Amino acid sequence: MKKLVILGAGCGGTMMANKMRNHLGDDWSITIIDRDNNHDYQPGYLFVPFDINKPKDIRRTKKEFMNPGIDFVISEITNVDWNAQEITTATEGKFSYDILIMSTGCDIKPEEVEGLKEGWGNDIHGFYRYDDSIALNKALKQFKGGKLVVNIAEMPIKCPVAPLEFVFLADWWFHTQGIREKVEIEFVTPLSGAFTKPVATRILTEACEQKNINITPNFALGSVDPEKKIIEAWDGTQVNYDMLVSIPPNFGADAMIDSDVADPMGYIPVDKHTLQPAGYDNVWVLGDGTDVPTSKAGAVAHFQGDILEENIMAYIEGGEQHARSDGHAV
Repeated sequence: MKKLVILGAGCGGTMMANKMRNHLGDDWSITIIDRDNNHDYQPGYLFVPFDINKPKDIRRTKKEFMNPGIDFVISEITNVDWNAQEITTATEGKFSYDILIMSTGCDIKPEEVEGLKEGWGNDIHGFYRYDDSIALNKALKQFKGGKLVVNIAEMPIKCPVAPLEFVFLADWWFHTQGIREKVEIEFVTPLSGAFTKPVATRILTEACEQKNINITPNFALGSVDPEKKIIEAWDGTQVNYDMLVSIPPNFGADAMIDSDVADPMGYIPVDKHTLQPAGYDNVWVLGDGTDVPTSKAGAVAHFQGDILEENIMAYIEGGEQHARSDGHAV
């Protein structure tokens, strides 16, 4: 029996498992490996702090999204060996493969910024993880006034527009609580403006001005002093806060770094059109864990999945792999 192994049961990995199960017969096994069985609707993290979503609304199991005929293994991935065509897990042993699809994603790393992790959960919060969004909900309800700073440490991050959306939601939230006049909101970003494109930046900057939201651009975060409640850029610029909502550096999976298949930030280098690492014609990578210059968002994984589906079937059937990713995201 031939073996298809998929790493990661998030958006990209689960879509690929279901797509390939529809194509492949009983002579192929499909195994998907992930560290847990929690499937979170990650865009919902943004809304939990403001009681728009409840935590229970955005969490289900990963298994329930998988079609019959897919083996789901719950274990940490500890090593990926493309040459031996073998995956090692922490608790379930090793898995060999004929075809490998990797969708191992990315996550925040507060520990990468001096002082950030030390203040996490006190006056520093985030909303890019399930538990963090719940903690931020409690913190916002206890916040009675002062300076709220929303800071992006560096790019790339998941869903680049989410921090700005948070700023606008915070403005709305404090109005509903009747304390907006007691809160100063500042958006601190490494970008040259409110967003990445000139037209969007102009419109969003005007919206911030109308809502009395300050923007501090070109701020490359160097450190955080959780005692003095100050964030400092590498050039010495400082911004004080009473509450800091942080978007820490995003990194790919540690196991990819340890396996020497990723760059130092854990992102797997691939051809941006074929989504394959150089020299490995039976390996495909999609989603947030690649080094492809696109947004790290589920929509990107969706369109990449269409490319993989077509090319993997061509590979299996001995045809030409002609589908090419163009970075499409919407």
